[in-house]
Amino acid sequence: MPVYLESDIPDSLLAKKKAVIADLDGTIAESKLPIDSEMAEILVKLTSHIPLAIIGGGSYETFSKQLISKLPSNSDLSNLYLFPTNATAFFSFSHGTWNKVYELALSTEEKERIITALRKVIDMFDFARPPKLFGPQIEDRQTQITFSALGQNAPIEEKRLFDPNFEKRKLMKRELEKLIPEFEIRLGGMTSIDITRKGIDKSYGIRKIAEQLKYKIDDMLYIGDALFEGGNDYAAIGTGIDCVQVHSVADTKRLLMRIITDKEKVAND
Repeated sequence: MPVYLESDIPDSLLAKKKAVIADLDGTIAESKLPIDSEMAEILVKLTSHIPLAIIGGGSYETFSKQLISKLPSNSDLSNLYLFPTNATAFFSFSHGTWNKVYELALSTEEKERIITALRKVIDMFDFARPPKLFGPQIEDRQTQITFSALGQNAPIEEKRLFDPNFEKRKLMKRELEKLIPEFEIRLGGMTSIDITRKGIDKSYGIRKIAEQLKYKIDDMLYIGDALFEGGNDYAAIGTGIDCVQVHSVADTKRLLMRIITDKEKVAND
């Protein structure tokens, strides 16, 4: 399946889609920041027509802060599905609460092996040891270990400057692949590297969504900002799902509004 740009995907193809799957950071929200009120309104409108699944590298707590807490309290969330830590966990909404469907936690031994490898690779590169850190650089998210070059709480302005072309983290990724080839290693957000068990990535999440909704892959659309090789959205391509590469949250808003407009038109005809 091709990877489209937001401006290039035809309306006729969007009209056929029965569900949307989207990345979180850089796609639905700015990195580590809450969604804005416009996006909250768009998401509520979209899920009144079709299901939306969101997959991101952050933990469930991060999803709560960035997404859930910013949606209107009276929203019907039954059409919203959450896949934190790159689909190593899955939450759905029913009876007024979020329920854990599965969680693929790493063992203590697996975590120690990943963290040891990360520390070795950090020591190899000067850029991976910045003079100031904004929060922890290595975070245990239970199902995933995440490296954030500037720390988990770095200002977005600092993040944008660190590795805009992903070249620094690609160097680190190559070294990590030598040390821990049995794990999945992906570049996420603006400064992060996400590490999970092998085979547990966004393609796994997409198949779980298809299973949950009883849709074919062709019925769904994937939206992400890192659909390049090594990016944390790249695995989506292997499922055969139609993908849209966005470069900003604004791109995503335009794309979702196009879908909403089409669904509202059909509903009113």
